[in-house]
Amino acid sequence: MLKKIKVTEAVGMVLGHDVTKVIPGQFKGPAFRRGHIIHTEDIPEFLNLGKEHIYIMELSEEEVHEEEAAVRIASAIGGSGLEFSLPKEGRVNLIARYEGLLKINTATLKEINSLGEILVATLHNNTVCQTGRTVAGTKIVPLYTTETRLNDVENICRKSGKVIEIQPFPQKKVGLVITGSEVFKGLIRDKFGEVIRKKCEALGSKINHQAIVPDDSDIIAQAIQGAKAAGSEIIVVCGGLSIDPDDVTVDGVRKSGARVISYGAPVMPGAMFLYATLEDVPVLGTPAAASHNPTTIFDLVLPRVLCGERLGRDDIIELGHGGLCLNCTGCSFPVCPFGK
Repeated sequence: MLKKIKVTEAVGMVLGHDVTKVIPGQFKGPAFRRGHIIHTEDIPEFLNLGKEHIYIMELSEEEVHEEEAAVRIASAIGGSGLEFSLPKEGRVNLIARYEGLLKINTATLKEINSLGEILVATLHNNTVCQTGRTVAGTKIVPLYTTETRLNDVENICRKSGKVIEIQPFPQKKVGLVITGSEVFKGLIRDKFGEVIRKKCEALGSKINHQAIVPDDSDIIAQAIQGAKAAGSEIIVVCGGLSIDPDDVTVDGVRKSGARVISYGAPVMPGAMFLYATLEDVPVLGTPAAASHNPTTIFDLVLPRVLCGERLGRDDIIELGHGGLCLNCTGCSFPVCPFGK
C-alpha cells in the first residue's frame, strides 16, 4: 500500500519513488531518488518542486515497485540483440547491442499495452538501427503494480514469443545488373552502380558481380542468370521498368526463370518496383528513381531482404500506408514518416 505523508512530516523517512526536476532546455532528471532518506534541508527543494506530499511505500508480497516492474517487463519483451538500461524514474530502455533491423511483434505489443497499467513504446517495425540506439522504453502507470499483472505480461511473451528483437545484417553477395542501351553504348554515364553499392555496403554487404547490358530481354535474362551463377545471394536489376516500348527489363526477369511476385508498388518514389525470386535468390527490380532520389522503396525493401525475409505480395501492398515520400529538403530518413 501507499502511505501519503506531508513533506514537512517526513524527515527520517525513506522516499518510495523518484521525484523529477525539470528545468526547461537545461535539465530533466531525478532530484531525489527512490530510497533517499529525507532530511530537514531537503524540504525547501521538495516544496520548490511543487511536492507538498511524498509517498512512503509499504508493499505486500503481491505488490511490485515500478522499477522492478519495468525491469521484468523489459526482460519479458526483449529478445536477441538488446540490452537494458538501469531503471530511471520508473523507466527501462531497450537498446540495440549491434546494427540491425528492428523487428516488432505488433500484435503482441498491442495485447500487452491493452492489459492496463503496463506501457511499452517502440520505434517503428523494420527500422534500421545503429549500435546503441534506444528502440523501446517501458514502465508502469502507477508507482506499483501486482504480481498478477506482471505474470500476465510474462505469460503472453512465453506464448507468443519476444516482442522486440534486432536482426543483425549478415554479409551478403549482391549481384548488380544495370540495363539501358544508352549506358551500354557509353552515351551516358551509369548512375545506378555507385548508389546501389553504397546502400549495400552501408548494411554490411558487397557487390560481387556487376553487368551493364542493353535493352534486350534475352541479354538481360542471361545477365541475371550469370549473377546467380557467380554466387550472388541477392540480385538487383536497375532501370528499364516503366511501360515505355523499349523498357524490357520485366520481360528479361521473366525469361531468366525468375517468378515475379509483385510488379508495381504503392510507394512513391519507386512505384515501378519489381520483386521476384530466381529459385532461392531474391531479384529486386529497381526503377530509375533510385538513381537520383536519396530514399525510395529500395531502402524499405533491401534491409528486410538482407535479413533473409521472403516477401509476399501482401508485404509490398502494405507499404502503401506510409509509402509517400515528402521529398524534404535535407533527407532525414529513417527519422521520418516514409515507410512507417
